Amino acid sequence: MKTPKPVSRQQVRSIDEIAIKDFQMPGVILMENAGARSAEIIDAVAPEGLIAILCGGGNNGGDGYVIARHLQRMQRKVEIISLTDTTALEGDAKINFDIVSRASIPIQLIASREQLTDALDRASTIIDAMLGTGAKGAPRGLIADAITIANSKPALKVALDLPSGLDCDSGIANQPTFIAEQTVTFVAEKIGFKKNNADKFVGVVSIIDIGVPQKLLDDLFVSSNGGR
Repeated sequence: MKTPKPVSRQQVRSIDEIAIKDFQMPGVILMENAGARSAEIIDAVAPEGLIAILCGGGNNGGDGYVIARHLQRMQRKVEIISLTDTTALEGDAKINFDIVSRASIPIQLIASREQLTDALDRASTIIDAMLGTGAKGAPRGLIADAITIANSKPALKVALDLPSGLDCDSGIANQPTFIAEQTVTFVAEKIGFKKNNADKFVGVVSIIDIGVPQKLLDDLFVSSNGGR
């Protein structure tokens, strides 16, 4: 399998759009592949004890729901910590939330810093499934609180796709940014990972194949680079 070159925010968006529209791959399949393969890596690196998954309201949170389901199947103790109004979820994230809500996986709906602190005190591993590659600027509200509190805990910290607060393209770490020992990133590394000391926040990077056709990646890099 070829290792793709690092990708930008726009290329990430293009990969998803082309896979769904031109290759007729439902987004929920891409999310399932991302979550299932991430769970394998997390199971391998996470110590014994509770795995707490901080879930935002977008597809990054949807990936977190998939991971929770697969970790449960691996006999891991897992809990979802939701930082969003789950009634407002849409698309693939809603599909996977509906599944985990029926799967006897504990879900905490967080409304305050105090609840966050209590929820993360018991975790031996904290998963960042809050903000994805499309996020720009500094995290706000409960997500900012969750990042700050998570960073203060001794638990192993794992980011999905990229640490929340880190800019995908520039590698600039906003205030606050999740400090991960491990980052499980989808399709390819992000171009920001090698800029502005981003390595201090991404830690060890593992690239996950989510099933995107090789032809899509070949065509994307040819068009974006003006040839091979």
